[in-house]
Amino acid sequence: MKRVCVTALAAIALASSDPAAAQVFGQFTGAEALPVNGRLFGAYVHSSADLAGLLAQLRLSFYPDVDFGFQGGIARRSFAGGDRTTLRLGTDLKVAVARAVGGAPIAIAVGGQLGVETGDHFHVLTLGPTLVASRTLPVGQSGHVTPYAGLGLAFASIDDRVHDPSTNDTRFTVPVRFGADFQVAPQLRLALELQFQRRDSLNDTFGLVAGVNLPF
Repeated sequence: MKRVCVTALAAIALASSDPAAAQVFGQFTGAEALPVNGRLFGAYVHSSADLAGLLAQLRLSFYPDVDFGFQGGIARRSFAGGDRTTLRLGTDLKVAVARAVGGAPIAIAVGGQLGVETGDHFHVLTLGPTLVASRTLPVGQSGHVTPYAGLGLAFASIDDRVHDPSTNDTRFTVPVRFGADFQVAPQLRLALELQFQRRDSLNDTFGLVAGVNLPF
């Protein structure tokens, strides 16, 4: 069953016929929300064939089963006319709707994301709903690993005058992310994420995110 779900999610992502020029930047954590008054700082490195970037995140929670985050960073993109640096800013909301307790095999959360990537003659605004499922598994005496799968519906408004001075378009895609959050100490978790989207003039099919999540 798990293999069927993974295959279906990947197929949706690669079959999307009209990809957005940029997806909101990543999932980074599983479906479980932070505890009330909980906080988490994250720092991540993004990499693909034509992009390298750094991103930081701050997550907070003030209500049970709900948390939200703010993201900011920079990326270096390869264009036909040369490399360009872009600024990335985003925010998201996550609401846990099912917990992996009792007979439930996975935790599930729904939410929404909004992101902006902007640079010289280049601007993309992306927003849309998200769905993520995860399960936390114990490792050793005090550690755990949380594998997760995320699925989104991303609507992007694109102003790409780098490739075409007249380009002003709105597109839609289904970004898919598979990752894991590894707790190696009470205040240190390692994050690894694979991102899938259909390749276009601005994006690569596969991307990799690696970083740390630091609850405090």
